[in-house]
Amino acid sequence: MSLTTQATPTTYWLEHAWLGSHVEPGVTLRTADGRITAVRTGDATPPPGATVLRGLTLPGLANAHSHAFHRALRGTVQVGSGTFWTWREIMYAVADRLTPDSYYALARAVYAEMALAGITCVGEFHYLHHAPGGTRYDDPNAMGGALIAAAADAGIRITLLDTAYLSSGFGAPPDRHQLRFSDGTADRWAQRADALKEDREHVRIGAAIHSVRAVPAGQLGTVAEWARERQAPLHVHLSEQTAENDACRAAHGRTPTQLLADHGALGRRTTAVHATHLTDQDIALLGGSTTGVCMCPTTERDLADGIGPAARLQGAGSPLSLGSDSHAVIDLLEEARAMELDERLRTRTRGHWTAAALLRAATADGHAALGWDDAGTLETGALADLTTIALDSVRTAGPLPRLAAETAVFAASAADVRHTIVGGRQIVRDGVHTLVPDVPTALAESIAAVRG
Repeated sequence: MSLTTQATPTTYWLEHAWLGSHVEPGVTLRTADGRITAVRTGDATPPPGATVLRGLTLPGLANAHSHAFHRALRGTVQVGSGTFWTWREIMYAVADRLTPDSYYALARAVYAEMALAGITCVGEFHYLHHAPGGTRYDDPNAMGGALIAAAADAGIRITLLDTAYLSSGFGAPPDRHQLRFSDGTADRWAQRADALKEDREHVRIGAAIHSVRAVPAGQLGTVAEWARERQAPLHVHLSEQTAENDACRAAHGRTPTQLLADHGALGRRTTAVHATHLTDQDIALLGGSTTGVCMCPTTERDLADGIGPAARLQGAGSPLSLGSDSHAVIDLLEEARAMELDERLRTRTRGHWTAAALLRAATADGHAALGWDDAGTLETGALADLTTIALDSVRTAGPLPRLAAETAVFAASAADVRHTIVGGRQIVRDGVHTLVPDVPTALAESIAAVRG
């Protein structure tokens, strides 16, 4: 499949729909050319010929931060103890074994798993560019192309965040694993990234600074300017580890956030990922520049990174999005729930975000962070990307339908996703992927192919 758009107009009847501020019963959506063309409320029964979506229908979920190949680590890195840095060595070993073909197979399976979880768009933070040892493929973007093709064949949208990764740490040369990641300089990274095209409707191209440790300070501006010229998203891992903050202060006398600000890398099209260990000044810089922040709670707790100041960042002016990052689990409802529950644990108070605010982070604000401003709402003119959550499972049965948003965020899981629609086409129907019929087997076989 090369396109996600439907071939013919379709009418959907939503038993219950989340319309951004409330749950509305009996909503009819008309779609054509991949977009919502009409929204009508007050339809107690389905109109003739409509496809019925029972449960709660939301805008499609946006996974704003993904490393597709990390899915091969699930289970393996949960054995024993360790830190982020010991986890990273296992991750490098998997990265060393990937080829364009094996990466396509793995990513297609991972993106199909995302579709089953109601995710209709993924932000792929892509730094695995070259062959082992740093040799370029005949097509320098063969690995990125594999990800774009995988998303198309799994039926979801992708923002390929092509990542500059040039150093093992504050100017030191890449180590043997990282040679696959590096283009040598930011200018050479930009030349390769220029060849990536948004030539299919399911793809956007953005940029990423892997981290301030992996892109020398004098080259940060090159990546930021590349994104600015194209009005493209720019993402960056920020202050995930206190060791990064300490090393940045030692090298530059300032925090990573301050360093990014000094080189013009903050702003409304920038998203900082993690932003876990920040100073008050960092929070003010991020919020004051309306830099977005992508929280990845299931990864941050899996790696023992810490709990980021999400509530303070949003209060300062930073829009929040959500990502599954290392794919310890792929469940955007869990990410939304975890952001609130982690804040409760830290503050010992409840109710930092409403269910509506958490759903906005998982939908409209996540899409905006990925450059899809026309997605993430159930409104006329928006992309016809939807996900329907069952309200009659063992997890969701019982609450009043008007509380379906709270039920979805605080009780449901990816297992409760019943339907996923992208561009008006049904990609998941009654819990079954229509393009990848046996997703578990696809995952098992593609992971086995890269396992050591």
